[in-house]
Amino acid sequence: MERRVVVTGLGLVTPLGIGVEETWSALIAGKSGIGEITRFDTSEYGTKIAGEVKGFNAEEFMPKKEAKRTETFIAYAVAATKIAIEDSRLIINGHNAHRVGVLTGCGLGGLNMLEVTARTVDNLGPRKASPFFIPLLIGNMAPGMISILFGAKGPNSSVATACAAGAHAIGDAYELIKYGKADAMITGGVESVITRTCIAGFGAMKALSTRNSDPQKASRPFDKDRDGFVVGEGSGILILESLEHALERGAKIYAEMAGYGMSGDGYHMTSPPPDGEGASRCMQAALDDAGLQAAQIDYINAHGTSTPLNDLYETRAIKTVFGEYAYKVPISSTKSMTGHLLGGAGGVETVFTALVLQNGIMPPTINFENPGEECDLDYIPNVARKAEVTYAMTNSFGFGGTNAALILKKYRY
Repeated sequence: MERRVVVTGLGLVTPLGIGVEETWSALIAGKSGIGEITRFDTSEYGTKIAGEVKGFNAEEFMPKKEAKRTETFIAYAVAATKIAIEDSRLIINGHNAHRVGVLTGCGLGGLNMLEVTARTVDNLGPRKASPFFIPLLIGNMAPGMISILFGAKGPNSSVATACAAGAHAIGDAYELIKYGKADAMITGGVESVITRTCIAGFGAMKALSTRNSDPQKASRPFDKDRDGFVVGEGSGILILESLEHALERGAKIYAEMAGYGMSGDGYHMTSPPPDGEGASRCMQAALDDAGLQAAQIDYINAHGTSTPLNDLYETRAIKTVFGEYAYKVPISSTKSMTGHLLGGAGGVETVFTALVLQNGIMPPTINFENPGEECDLDYIPNVARKAEVTYAMTNSFGFGGTNAALILKKYRY
């Protein structure tokens, strides 16, 4: 028998703040977390801006010894998990540890560690490589460390589907609970790759905004003057539980998971197809899984990267699935404020979607001043909007043509 799955805890580490309250308050106020890169000298780079997490101290979230030797993306995931577990009041012990799992998404893993080690080996030789290099490089060390520190011994896995990784992780965790493989899952996404090679690589692809003189205006999804995305970093973690498990322990419930869709474009390494065919099939699959009609969706958290092609093709995909209702459903891209967290985006944006359902307010798309070509839908421009939301969808699409869509609904017993 299929089980109902609910969201009982939320954790955030983002360019807008550390913790759910700080991030959500900034998001609803339409604040930008984008600024000048401080991690390295950008004088030779075309892009000099990013969404950095500010004021983060790993020792506040994990043992000092682990904090000193861990990679940043792992620390972000652990921190968001600690916040989410404390929020959910989930107790993991010897009685239930084997039924509590961890499944997170990460696109690039410890890229900073790779850069540092490559320079060390080149300059000083192979004997100077750190014994922690491999463990701190691999993306699955985020769920691994979460499992170690919090004692979760159920299913443990990591998803690496580029910018769809966080959403895929949540969808897969949802299905593990739905079909009885676990009672609770710690799930979401993480990324921290504001590094020389990342900015150089995306810059070489002409994918990044170069609006360096006005960082807070740089990420502008669906706007005609958008010129690329802005790299962000951080983590979004959710605690998912079977409804029965949550009710048994008297847990607070933010929302219920309703549907999960996946698809592949089969088109191009980096570009979605012009008609958004893969994305539209993905959204329709999520609707079918939830047993919903498109007109029942009250809000869409769009992938909305601020690149010329993605925003246009996602808009076309929404029109394909939603028809005339596409012009009525409110849509926002929170990447306008956080930047694009790559593999962490789906985790953070699913947390945002749960908060929309909980609080009855939809975040804006900031910097939306003049609609881009064919971008003529309701993107909640610049100011948050209050509304009763029963069903909400969040989209994540990744390089290689990998797509994910999740549907959450307001919880009713």
